[in-house]
This record gives sequence, C-alpha cells and structure tokens, in this order.
Amino acid sequence: MKRRTFLATGAAALAAPSLGLAQQAKVLRFIPQTDLSFLDPIFSLAYATRNHGYMVFDMLYGQDSNYRATPQMVEGHVTEQDGLLWRLTLRDGLRWHDGERVLARDCVASIRRWGARDPFGQALLAATDELSAPDDKTIQFRMKRPFPLLPEALGKLPPLLPVMMPERLAKTDAFTQVTEMVGSGPFRFKADERVSGARVVYEKFQDYVPRGSGTTDGTAGPKVVHVDRVEWTTIPDASTAAAAMQAGEQDWWEFAANDMIPLLKRMRSVKVAVQEQAGMMCFMRLNHLHAPFNNPGIRRALLGAFEQPDFMMAVAGEDKAMWNAPVGFFTPGSPMANDEGMGVFRGPRDYAKVKRELEAAGYNGEKVVLLGATDPTFIHGLSEVAADTLRKCGMNVDFQMSDWGTLTARRSSKEPTEKGGWSCYMTALTGVDMINPALSAPLRGNGPNAMAGWPDLPEVESLIGDWFSALGLEAQQRVAARLQAQAFKDVPYIPAGQFLQAAAYRSDLEGVLRGFPLFWNVKKG
Repeated sequence: MKRRTFLATGAAALAAPSLGLAQQAKVLRFIPQTDLSFLDPIFSLAYATRNHGYMVFDMLYGQDSNYRATPQMVEGHVTEQDGLLWRLTLRDGLRWHDGERVLARDCVASIRRWGARDPFGQALLAATDELSAPDDKTIQFRMKRPFPLLPEALGKLPPLLPVMMPERLAKTDAFTQVTEMVGSGPFRFKADERVSGARVVYEKFQDYVPRGSGTTDGTAGPKVVHVDRVEWTTIPDASTAAAAMQAGEQDWWEFAANDMIPLLKRMRSVKVAVQEQAGMMCFMRLNHLHAPFNNPGIRRALLGAFEQPDFMMAVAGEDKAMWNAPVGFFTPGSPMANDEGMGVFRGPRDYAKVKRELEAAGYNGEKVVLLGATDPTFIHGLSEVAADTLRKCGMNVDFQMSDWGTLTARRSSKEPTEKGGWSCYMTALTGVDMINPALSAPLRGNGPNAMAGWPDLPEVESLIGDWFSALGLEAQQRVAARLQAQAFKDVPYIPAGQFLQAAAYRSDLEGVLRGFPLFWNVKKG
C-alpha cells in the first residue's frame, strides 16, 4: 500500500476503537520528525520521547522562553542555612493519571532515578547530602555545598527530563525503560491506540489542574489544554507530509523538509515559521569503547577532515541565513560560546594530510560502522556527507542505513562492530541543549554514565566540575574556554555546524508556543 493511500484511508481504520469520539472531539493532528520509539523520558535522549514526556508527565519547575526556572508542580520553595537547605512544597490538586494523589515521596524517587542518568542531575545529587520527603507535600534537600542552580536542574528543558512519576515506577532502574505511562501531565497516553511506526494518540487528562497564576511561556505557567485529542502520524516521505498539510489531513508538521518550504509558503492555508531560534547543533558521535575511535589520536586527526559548511548545505541549503559554521562545543551566541581551538575547522581541508595523521595515530584500516538514518531528512543528509568525509580520508567505511528509531535502539549497544555494535553516527541536538556544561549531555566524559559513545574523559569532567563551582558569568566563561580547548584534545564528539529549521502549521491553529512542540495553549479553529 502506498503511504499516501494509507494517510487518506488507513488512519481512520487504525482509530476505529475511538472513531465516534474522534469525529465529535476536537483533534489536533501532528507530524513528528520521527516515530516514538521509546516512552520513558528518563531513559531516552530522543526528541520524540522528550515531546511525549512533556505531554504525559509534569515537572517540579518549568522554564520560560528566557530560560528562567519557575515553579510548576511546586507551589514554591524556601532556602535556609546559606543555601544548604531547600524545602520545596507541592501545590494542591496534583493527581496521577490513575487517580492517586501526587506525594512528595513519589517525587523524591523520581529525582533519584533521573539523577542516576542525567548529567545535570548527577551534579545536583553529588552536591546533595540528603534528599527526603518529611511529609506528603514537602521535598527536602540538605546540601553538602550550595547549589543555586537547583530549580534550573529540576526544570531543565533538554533530555533527559526530570519528570515526576509514581514511586512504584520511579523505583525502576534508571537504565531500564519504564513502559507503563502513568504521569500527572495534561495528557494521557493511549497505549491501546499506538501503532508502532505509524501513530501515537493522546487524550486530554480531565483531572489535570493547571497552575492558577503566571504566564504560559514555554514549560512555565498554566498548561491549559484546548483540544480533546492529539494524534501523531509518522510520515517519513516529505512530499506526502506536505500534501497532507495542504489537504488539511494534518495540522502541524514539526520540521518541514527544506525542499518543501517554498511549496508550503505558497499555500494560503499553511504558515511556516522557525520555532527553535537556538537552532539545531549537529555533530558526529563517536564510540569510545572500541577501535578505531577509542584512540584519542585518531579522533583528533579526524577533526581536520570535517568541512562544516558541507554538512550545513546538505541539511539547510545554500541560504547562509539558515545555518552557521564553523561552530565549537557551545551554541553560537550563548554566553559560553568561545573561539578556543576553532582553528582546526578553518582553512581548506587536506584529506591526504588527515590520512597521514590517521595512520600516524595508529589507524590500520579497521572497519568503521557508520550508522545512518533515512528519517528525519536532515539526519539523512548529515549521514551522507559523513560517509563521504570518512572515505575521503581513507577510512574503511561500512555505511548502514535504517530508520531513526532503529538507529536509536542500536546505539545503546556496547558490543564491538562484529557483534552488531557501531563506530559513529550523525545526530543533532537543539541549541538549548548545548548552551552550557550543565545541559550538554554529549560533552560529558563520565564513562558508563555518559551519552551513548561512553567517553571516559577525566580532564573534561574535572573542568565541568570547575564550571559548576565558578562564581559569576565571567568566571564560568573562563572555565568554558578551557573546557572547549580540552574537548578539542579529547574529542567526545565532532561538531558539524548549526542550522535553523522551519515548522509548518495550518492557519487555523492559534497559541502555538515558541520552541519545541508543546501541545497546551494551542487552539484549533
């Protein structure tokens, strides 16, 4: 069956158990950049999982568009003893989707589970002497040392998310996925309507009580839901997605394909806008566990082969207003961005020189398994340029393509390549994820607790600790410059540029918030 035929006729069949409801209800139909492969937002870094997580779960704090942390599930907090004691008080009206009250002990267990995996959470728990729930509404931190970024940690925007879940689920090992989706967020996950690779469905949680004050901005303020259902339909083919937008079969396309934007802009019923102003930071993730990229000399030599503009033109075209290169390890324009070590990306590429440097570092023709993905389209473009780059400098490339969901599942493997493992892959994170060391998961070098690739980089980790201890912006910036210089020596990953990407909406949608997709505040005419 052709995908276009499925979209026109098959979706209704898939929704048959709730067809009557869907016909009467106000339904928002959304095209995600990829299928939802993982459900647990503490388990997976995938953006589809993040977007899903914000629908089903809630967090103690939110962040507005200026990245200011504000109370969300908590009514507020007090600090005592010069910042060594924090008491957070849960607000009234919080319920899990199974009807049970949200209790402080649920949140304590959730924080501990999140902190076992997330870099920001690890830093918070390392500074914590005792985390407890003195009563049903109070979460208490006794600190070893002051940690003024506590609200920012518990309200962070990037994956992995500090979502709250019932204690019985939060006691699951952090490296094991939770699949029972009981949250306290504004939407309920409809597991009975999920079709892997095709569709995900959510319905409004009628017992959700939004905050009674504040301004809805990002994940901060009241989360007021104006639709009854949200249906995600995975449509990998860009032309099919554009046709669905034009026909009114879909309302919102998360990332409109670059070559479809001129067509979309000519449609009166569709509007096109860049929602994530910090853009997408692209990079090659390297597997530090196995040859050849367990060798830091080989990782450093490969830096000289990367022509960042080539990667950017592959994903964003020749309009330089839509991309930025070269970039380093922090998002351009953010306070921590600096020029340390950037000379490696400037000037013409000399692939013969890179080949000699690879050989001198010990590269001996080992197979390099490069994982590529056919979706989203920008990952496909990045992957093709990466394969060409590695071949130009003489590496033995085994380029293996799949869909993004398969790639994300495979990258969790720590096996060598001959047993189904991998060497490298291209990916991208939003610029918000990489504005500082507290948020940048790929920068961490904490071995088994690091992002897939598992770099063990003691000098990088030491500098990240120095950054957390630095007092004031100027002190943090000095540490960030030293950290970037060290990252160019240790190479946890290879930066490949920054690009902007537009979303597409039906013109009758109102209240779409800036940034990544959030489904509260949205009204459908």
